[in-house]
Amino acid sequence: MHEMAFVNKIISEASHHGAIKEVHLEIGELAHVPGQDIVDTLTRIVDWKVSWTEKPAQCKCRCGYRGPPRILDRGHDHFLIECPPCGAVPELTDGTDIVIKSVDVKDGDE
Repeated sequence: MHEMAFVNKIISEASHHGAIKEVHLEIGELAHVPGQDIVDTLTRIVDWKVSWTEKPAQCKCRCGYRGPPRILDRGHDHFLIECPPCGAVPELTDGTDIVIKSVDVKDGDE
């Protein structure tokens, strides 16, 4: 389970805030592990509510194109992309990170 390294990091970072009730993640479309796999694994381990949004991948190409790449293949820790207009391999500029956007902690009564 490759996603365990990412899940353990999320648990560690979120737990710094106290007893967690809910965490909201932003997971890049081309993160090392697909977002749903991270969320599924996380929810099997913790009793938190987990919500997430997917951040679309963005790229820039030497042809001048800036925008979403064409994704030809996607898997754990790999992807194959190309520039939609010219077919070259573009540089990714966004959509690869996993970010904790917010953490809600339990109050004393919960």
